[in-house]
Amino acid sequence: MHVFWRWGYSEASIDRLTEGTGLGRSSLYGTFGDKSTLFRKSLERYAQTYHPRYDRALSGPHPSPSAVVAAYLRVTLNRIADPTVPDGCLLTVSAAQFPALDAEGQAMVRAMIDGVRAMLEQALLAAGADGQEAAELALCTLATNKSLAVLSRAGFSNEDLETVAAAAARVPGKPSGGSSSRAVGLPGHN
Repeated sequence: MHVFWRWGYSEASIDRLTEGTGLGRSSLYGTFGDKSTLFRKSLERYAQTYHPRYDRALSGPHPSPSAVVAAYLRVTLNRIADPTVPDGCLLTVSAAQFPALDAEGQAMVRAMIDGVRAMLEQALLAAGADGQEAAELALCTLATNKSLAVLSRAGFSNEDLETVAAAAARVPGKPSGGSSSRAVGLPGHN
């Protein structure tokens, strides 16, 4: 898992994988079959390790949608600050290398991201957001999570990452005057 997390699927060579697992090439192939299967097993392990932490953080009750965002991003910041794991996020690294994955790997990465988004949306609804607001905030929070992972890999300080997370937790709330894309005048949405 850590080899794919550190290097991404494309750069996780068989040599790096054998070194990371402590298995010889024949044992690696005998146990997992191929690199793609090992990658999917690594994603499963990642989900088993980290998704329960997000589940607990989102279980609430939360007094507001902002509190949901803050709780979710706190788990992200704690994972990023953990010195025993690579910087960033295995799911983010995998999404960034989406074209290099086989169809099964792509489907798994997308399903995991969609699952996190749905988990966020349900927590936001439970905290009082309406349907549209919950959908928008879930997507925005997911994007913030992924950007925190990228920024951490680029060497941004924990203080910078805390600033991003705190600002994201202040954002929740309906924009005045229509949908958020029109409110900020994004190209193609006017």
